[in-house]
Amino acid sequence: MIETLIKNAEVYDGTGGDPIMADIGISGGMIEFVAPGVLVNAQNVIDASGLTACPGFIDIHGHSEFSLVAAPEAESKLLQGITTEVAGNCGFSAAPIFNAAVGHMEKEFITHGINEKPRWNTFAQYRRRLHEARPGINLATLAGHGNLRASVIGYENRRATGEDMAAMAELLTRAVLDGAIGLSTGLIYSPGVYCDTDELVALIERSGLRDLIYTTHMRSEGDRLIESVAETLEIARRTGIAVHLSHLKTAGKHNWHKIDALAGMLQEARAPAGYGLRVTCDRYPYTASQTSLDTVLPAWVYEGGDEAELERLKNPATLERIRHEIKRSGRTEDGYWGRVMVGSVGSNENRRAEGRTIEDLAREAGFSETPLDYVIKLLIEERLRVDAIFFSMSEDNLMRILSLPFCMIGTDSTARNFPDDPGGPGGSGGSGGHGKPHPRGFGSFPRFFGKYVRSEGLMPLKEAVRKTCGLPAEVFLKNITKRGFLKAGYYADLVLFNKDEIIDTALYEAPYRAPLGIDRIFVNGREAVRHGKLTGERAGMVL
Repeated sequence: MIETLIKNAEVYDGTGGDPIMADIGISGGMIEFVAPGVLVNAQNVIDASGLTACPGFIDIHGHSEFSLVAAPEAESKLLQGITTEVAGNCGFSAAPIFNAAVGHMEKEFITHGINEKPRWNTFAQYRRRLHEARPGINLATLAGHGNLRASVIGYENRRATGEDMAAMAELLTRAVLDGAIGLSTGLIYSPGVYCDTDELVALIERSGLRDLIYTTHMRSEGDRLIESVAETLEIARRTGIAVHLSHLKTAGKHNWHKIDALAGMLQEARAPAGYGLRVTCDRYPYTASQTSLDTVLPAWVYEGGDEAELERLKNPATLERIRHEIKRSGRTEDGYWGRVMVGSVGSNENRRAEGRTIEDLAREAGFSETPLDYVIKLLIEERLRVDAIFFSMSEDNLMRILSLPFCMIGTDSTARNFPDDPGGPGGSGGSGGHGKPHPRGFGSFPRFFGKYVRSEGLMPLKEAVRKTCGLPAEVFLKNITKRGFLKAGYYADLVLFNKDEIIDTALYEAPYRAPLGIDRIFVNGREAVRHGKLTGERAGMVL
């Protein structure tokens, strides 16, 4: 007798092949069979007539390293069909945390309500802590270059010495031995913004990790997009490592025309007749991004860490320099501040700013002529803890990127649980949420399938399943076998959904909304979602 029998499902196995009508047997957390008309006794029988079954979605770009410890239920991820997340993106990971990184990362523990001490420092310690939390989804993680550099050099703007490189390479090698699946960079954030190409090449070569993957939030996704892609491809050529471009986009209307050059560069780099590089990318299916509000500032403002940044914002001389450089760049002209919305703040005092544009807030506060000064004021009051949503992308370019055969789907979001009152202040960080986080954290995968696959006809459903299941497993989890495909002998991570109804409902103004059309979700053979609601089962693994 098997544990669960799912009957009469339309099955897409994740390979990109045509579907079959079949039954699925599950026992011991594994798939026993996928075949039509199997005669077998089962403890639990589910009639999946009218439903589509596929492997659980793999969120290739998540940020749940801390929130899964605080909010292991992972409600926002599970309800959209995600059973596995790759975290540690954009140069930021849960470990290693040493030296200058300890104080800087303390805000992550506080934000997510992780109060126990001592804190973890290594990946081995973090993995044990996450295992104890019993996460609702599987988690694999990259090692963040920002963690490595901060742990060795701190937040100084200087070149790495030979001794620094040796220390960072040792930390990276140890991280991989402790389970990290690759290296990520965040080259617009401190301290990653202070490194050069040679440092990244040397780190990969010294660590001997060419069989893994290098993912990058590039130095620019707009004005210097093409140059940033060229740097990433140079790293691939010089080291032989597989590279992955995070949340690929053409940000800023004056950069939308670069889509042809962008697609051409990537396709040429991948072509066997060209360089034959291993290049992939991911994208969330929205035309707005979200990141820290202080990314609008020049990179030199971040040097030395948060306290040094705050001092510069309070200093009249450096503040005048900031104003001058931003004005000279032209980045904030043509109604720019009307397209920047405050997502979340750290204090209750400024909670009313959440969900409103900088332009409106500045006008109300008497800064209509100088909205940047309102931004500075808000950053100081919130001690930099302000996330913002930037509306800067093209719908046509989004569809072009999603259509690339080597593009996967990522939420670029942390796991959250739904607050009891979605309109109220809620909890903090990943444990319950507050503010207006980007709706991508609640609806990326249903939106991809409902809007872009079904309504827009961007690709066949079988290709969409490959992009969200099989392809991510092949690229990111190649050393972690038996994930990403619906086959006998694989872990029983799977989603049952109605392909005619699946869709997102989360909005920028009201993000805490569950998607429609997803019926059941299994994680390692246990039913985590039934009829669109969490069952309370938490069967995720630390991969």
